[in-house]
Order: sequence, then C-alpha cells, then structure tokens
Amino acid sequence: MNRLLPIVLVALIAVAGGGYWYSQSTNTTVPLANVELVSSDGAEASSSEVVEMVMGAEDAPITLIEYASFTCPHCASFHENVLKQLKTDYVDTGKVKFVFRDVYFDRFGLWASMVARCGGQERFFGIADLLMKSQSEWSRAGDPVAIADALRKTGRLAGLEDDQLQACLQDEDKAKALIAWYQKNASADDISGTPTLIINGEKHSNMSYKDLKAILDSKL
Repeated sequence: MNRLLPIVLVALIAVAGGGYWYSQSTNTTVPLANVELVSSDGAEASSSEVVEMVMGAEDAPITLIEYASFTCPHCASFHENVLKQLKTDYVDTGKVKFVFRDVYFDRFGLWASMVARCGGQERFFGIADLLMKSQSEWSRAGDPVAIADALRKTGRLAGLEDDQLQACLQDEDKAKALIAWYQKNASADDISGTPTLIINGEKHSNMSYKDLKAILDSKL
C-alpha cells in the first residue's frame, strides 16, 4: 500500500504545453491542509463541482469506495487483478455500487485524473483503465513536459481530441476543485494510503480478490 505523504508540493500543477500555473507564488513545500484553494477569479474552490465516478446500480446492497492514485503501482495492480473480476461478478450483477475516488500524491496523479475526467462519466473508467495499464510508461516518461505529453497520448488513444485534452489540462479551477474534493473525502474517511477500500462504511486496506470476495459475500 502506498502511504500518503505528510507534505506535498503546493505546486499541484496543471499543464499547458509546458507552461504551468501555481496555487501560490512560490514553489515551496507545505502541509496540503494549509493550502488556500482559491480560483483565478478569487473565489474559493468548491469540491461540489466534482462529479463522483460510479459504476453499478444505485440501489445495490453494497457500496464499495476505492481510494486510489493514478501514480500508485499497488492501485494499478488492484485495477488489473481485482477490479475487473469485481465488475464482472458483483458490479454488473447489481450487487455492488463501485465508487472511484482520486488521491493525489503528486502533480502527475492530478494531471492523470484530469485526463481521465476529460471524457466525462461515460468514458472515465475506460480512460482510467488505460492510464492504470500504462502507468509504468507515462509516469516514467521523463520531465514534467514529457509526462504531460504521454498523458495526452493516452487521452488520444481513448478518443479524446487534442483541443479537448489541452482545455482539460489547463483548467485551473477544476484542478483546485479536485484537490479540495480529495482533501474533504480523505479527511472524512481517514485515508492514509492507497488503495483503501470502504465497504458499506467499513475501511479495508489492499487485498486479493479472494479476500475481497469473502467480505462481499458475507454482506449479501
């Protein structure tokens, strides 16, 4: 399980062809909780602007929330080895409502989230799957500009247009809203690492599909 860093760069940066914006004027390292999230027009960033990404029936007897980072190798493994089977056996059969909640260890995880969300709810999980599968490639592409280019390439593979991707990655207010949303959720559920699973309100760490299946079956 990846542990959340106690401090992160204030510069959780959105990309615009190699140009950057910063949430403060200096690139210092401070506790994320102390960052004042303010939009470019001076308004405070609102987590209510963020759409919850959900698969499955709204009235499913089990709600499973996964807290994950697009730069977390354990999360990529969970998506490949657990989530696919979970979707087939429980989500598609109406037993589980699955909710994905982003966690940001770094700016690259934020950028990846912005690309995944660029296609809206209908495309989110498909793009997220591509990002998790190719995580070791785009996350190690090189400097920040190279990583941004690799993320845009993944977005294009998912059918997104260049102008659409650029607009998403330049959306400063959306980035700040995502950070505020992440802070609110992580604080409420006491998230200290990824992947973390919340199953009908009970918190669990990363696990195999076999162990997850046993927990789910006990609740049905």
